[in-house]
Parts: sequence; structure tokens; C-alpha cells
Amino acid sequence: MAGLTFDKRELGNLEYSLQREMLATDRRGGYMSTTIVGCNTRKYHGLIVAPIDTTDETYVLLSSLDETIVQHDQSFNLALHRFKGVYEPRGHKYITDFEYTPCPTITYRVGGVILKKELLWIHKRTHLMIRYTLVDAHSETTLRLRPFLAFRNKHALSKANMYANVRSYPVKNGVKNRLYDGFPWLHMQISKDDAQFIPAPDWYYDFEYPKEIERGYEGYEDLLTTGYFEMKIQKGESIIFSASVDEMQSSEDIVKTFDASIARRTHKIDFRSCLHHSARQFIVRRPGDRTEVIAGYPWYGAAGRSTFIALPGLTLEQGYKEDCIDVLDTMVRDMHNGDFSGSASAEVAADAPLWFFWTLQQLERSIGASAIWERYGKAMKSILAAYRSGFFGGCVALHENGLIWAEREGYALTWMNSVVTGVPQTPRAGYVVEINALWYNAVSYALALAKKCGDKEFVAEWKELPKRTKESFVARFYLNDKGYLADTVDMRSVNAQIRCNQIIACGLEYCMLDESQIVNILLTVRQHLLTPHGLRSLSPEDPAFESTYKENPIEQEAASKNGAVWVWPMMFYYESMFKLEGERFLAKGEEMFEAFDDYIQTYCIGSIAEYYDANPPFAPRGAFSQAWSVAALLYIRQLLDSMAKPKRKACKRTAAAKCKDVKKTKK
Repeated sequence: MAGLTFDKRELGNLEYSLQREMLATDRRGGYMSTTIVGCNTRKYHGLIVAPIDTTDETYVLLSSLDETIVQHDQSFNLALHRFKGVYEPRGHKYITDFEYTPCPTITYRVGGVILKKELLWIHKRTHLMIRYTLVDAHSETTLRLRPFLAFRNKHALSKANMYANVRSYPVKNGVKNRLYDGFPWLHMQISKDDAQFIPAPDWYYDFEYPKEIERGYEGYEDLLTTGYFEMKIQKGESIIFSASVDEMQSSEDIVKTFDASIARRTHKIDFRSCLHHSARQFIVRRPGDRTEVIAGYPWYGAAGRSTFIALPGLTLEQGYKEDCIDVLDTMVRDMHNGDFSGSASAEVAADAPLWFFWTLQQLERSIGASAIWERYGKAMKSILAAYRSGFFGGCVALHENGLIWAEREGYALTWMNSVVTGVPQTPRAGYVVEINALWYNAVSYALALAKKCGDKEFVAEWKELPKRTKESFVARFYLNDKGYLADTVDMRSVNAQIRCNQIIACGLEYCMLDESQIVNILLTVRQHLLTPHGLRSLSPEDPAFESTYKENPIEQEAASKNGAVWVWPMMFYYESMFKLEGERFLAKGEEMFEAFDDYIQTYCIGSIAEYYDANPPFAPRGAFSQAWSVAALLYIRQLLDSMAKPKRKACKRTAAAKCKDVKKTKK
């Protein structure tokens, strides 16, 4: 499959380049993100966006850095900013090339000057480095660098004020700045010893972020520059700009750090290596021995449900079982009375603890059943007991019929959890299809492990429940006259909307449906929900279906769960198809997977979006890099590979047999 390619002729076309964003992370919760031409189109963009304390809140410290080439007293500003209704300066017209690997690299040409810029975000440190190399020049050349500072929460916007500290304080080869108390110092240093910093504090007003305005939010910001660096640069010379919360001790340290870091970078040469790189960016190690999964960039933090759903694809496909275990151990340490904390709690996400069991099923293939039961058996048993006792006064609880009831006023307890002004956009209260499918899977899996590991007491306590759950589920959810599963069922009615949630019930290891029922459900899913980008969240034939992305944030939230296409449920579509057709689905499955190759070329290059519009051209929406979207594709890739292995072995056996036949013939 192809790697990342960019049309060099289109780089100066803002319709092309501003739709392509890049992301680099430090694996500690910080990141660098902007468009491929360096123009920030979101308030979440910035060259240094990082946490400043032990929480998952992150802050934009360094928003952007303007480069200017000076020759013969003429200045050529290579930067690009959007102000109210205008782009200024228009440095994109000088861009001749962009490469993404091993680090984002932009090449500018101004007359006879060719300047290459390489952006490198240092792992495990809040540290950005940019190397400028003067590839060609025929006259004396000066490089000028002007940083723009924000020092604000990434969800907020900076405004000009009288409280910011505009003074720059000297450090070795540069200066340090801290606009407000409570923030760390930002050290900006140059690898060239004779570089000068010229203090010139000034506010620049009304930077415009069109992506925020499109989403219905405020999109104007004021940024402070405290001055600029200026230095001579010779043909063939490289100069490194370093911005970090830690001071570099010398120009030699700056060069060594850059060289050592770029030497360790992997090359994103194809679709799979891009997915691998993207997957690693979601695993974050925080102080206090905490390992978490960022749900999506740029605006999400850690989220319980998405952590469990994404974790196998993010870690196990690449063989990182230790990362998977570290994340699970972090979450288990926070458990109390059989429930996880925060967004993983059943009180706010009724299905989240049940996804924990699904994650363990995938981990078992790497560490074995006995290791799973020994490490997590106590947690598993406490979770099941907590559902039986009920959460939040019985809002989420096991009923006598063996099914889980989930209803809480003012809350959307499933993954379709959009809430606007206190009103759930997709309430789905009552017995929910995927929650009960996950419940059956969790109890059945725990029983299977307990039997293998000799936990007779647990087996005796729970062994009768799965049969009761299955009978109730099939009787209440499977609609014989329609051939698919209801989405929710309550005491009075059945919600027969055709949604993607039913595919989860088909694709789990412990499934309550027979083959004919799965066949019928898959026919419905293919007819109403399947697209090249994933599964629609609602059938186009439903009156509540939303086909396009809306301008109003409230309408956006409604559309995201009432039609928008999601990638992650495709894991269960593949599981269901392989369950039914085995190797016969392999060719079609590969074809569908390869169609995703084009998606890493736009939006966030090298990654996969949160969701897509419901109809062609299936424009990407939401977070530009989403953990469970990336994880789903890697999970599917692993399914395809495992299914292909028996086929390859059979081919080898056939080839060997043919060789024997040839030898016999010769004799």
C-alpha cells in the first residue's frame, strides 16, 4: 500500500494545503500541530502544546514561529497567518516541497535562495526543535525568527492584556519567557553562538482560526511577540532553533539532541507504518506511574470507554503487551467497589466496565488465560458483582431477566453520548443492545477463565446466568419480522432504528445469536449502514437521519450519532464476516481495508479522523486523529493477517506436494 504523497504543484493552493494537518507528540501529553504550510487554523494548533502540571489539561505555549529571509536589504517573510478576512504574510507561495518522514520538512525557494525547515518534537520532553538548512544562496543571507507566544489553555483563546510579562530574560544562546505566573519558563535558544535576540515586544491582533468558526465557536486570538532572533546563515549551513521548558546548556547540546532524536525516528513509508506511528502517539505516560490513552487529538483527553476499545489495536498489533498491561493496571488501581473512576465509571458510561472484559480477551492471546485470571480475576469478579447490585441507585443494574438496564435522567450512558445544554441527543435508555451483548460476553468469558483456573466458587455462583440472559436477549431484541436487532427496548416499547450498535452483538467472541440471525443482520447492515469509510450510525431511511455536517454545534452533535460514519464498529463487522465465511471473506476484506489508504493523505496526515459525513464524499469530521479509529484499522489488519496465515501454509503445503509429484514424474 502507498505511503504519504503530496502534490508539489498544489502546496501553494490553500484549498489543498490548509486541509492537511500534521501532528507530533511527546508521549507525555504534549504535542505540536499545525497545517503542512505552517498556518494555524485551529485554536488547538501550536508548536508547543503541553501539560504544565499532573492533570491532562494542556496549554499552548508557543503558537508559531515566523521565518524571514533577508538579502540585499529585502525581506521575504515565509510565514502564513490568517487574520480577519485576509492571509498575511503569504509565505506559502515560496513553498516548493513538503515531506512527512522522518519528520515534517518544508522547503522554500525565494529567488536563488533554497531553505529547508525540519520540525522535530522531542519524545518524553516538552521540547521542539527546528533545523534550518540553507541549501542554496548566491548572496549574503540573514535568517530572522520571530516567535509568537500564547501561554493559555488549549481550549481558550489569548487576548491582549496588561498583565502579560513582555520581558525576555537572557539565557545561553537565547532568551527565556514566561508570560504569566504559574507557567513554566519557555527557553528559546539557537545553535549558532553569534545569533542575536532583538527585544521588540508587541501584540498582534485578531489571528483567525477558521476551523473554530466552522464549528460554531469563537475563532479570534491576540498573540504576543517579545522580539526576534537574527543571524547570518551560509550556504550549506544548518541552524537549529530550540524551544523547551528546560534550558539547553550549549550549542553543542542543541545539535547533539537534534541529531540523536532524528536518528531514532521511524520512516512512515506505507499505510501500515503510518498507522503504527499514529497509534504510538495515543499512549501517554504521566507522572505517578500512570499510563493512559488519549482518546483523540487535538481536544480530547483520556476517556475510559474509548481506552478499552482502542487499547488492543493500539498496542497488541505491534506486540506492545507491556503498554497494554500498564494502561489496564492504571485503570484497575483507580477502581472502587467494582467500578472504574471518571469517564470509565458505569454511572456515566454504562458499558465501559464491560469493554474491560473484551480488552482482556484480546490480551489473553499474548499472555495466556491463567495470567489474565491471576492479574485481573479479582477486578472482573468485582465488576460483575457491582452490576448485579446496581450503580447509582439502580440506574444501571442487572434485572431478574438477566439483562442490564441503563437509564439516568440527563445522561446519555452509551457511546452515543452527545449532550447539548443538558439534553442527551441520543438517549437510548432502557435495555441497550450492545450493553447486553457485552454483558453476556463478560459473564461468559469470566466463567470460561474461572473454569480453566479452578475457581469453582465463582463458577457455581454465575453459571446459570448466561442462559437466562441469552433467552431474554433473543426474545426482546431480535425482530423476526425485520431480520435485525432492536437498538433499545424498554418496558413499553421497542426502538427498531437500524443502527451500527447491533454489529457488536454479532462480532463478540461469546455471541447469543445463531448463524441465520447473524446472516440477516449483516444483510441489513450492508444495505443501510456499510460505507467505504465505516458504518453509519443510523440508516438513511430513518426520519432522524442527518446526512451532512451542520454549522451549528448542537446540530453537529446530533448528526455525529444520527448518520455520521464511524470506523471503530468495523472491527465487529470483520469479526462477523470471518465468523460466517472464514477465508472466503479474505479477498473482500483486503479490498475494503485498502480503501482506507487514501484517508491518511488528508485531514491529519498519517492518521484517521474521529468520524465522517454519512454520504459521499464522506468528508472527515471531529477530532482529526482518533484513537479508536486508528486502533480499529490495526485490529482489522491483524484479523486479516491471522486469517491469511492458514491460507499461506496451505499454499506452501500444496507447493511442496507439487514438487514431490514432479520428482516422482522425473524418476
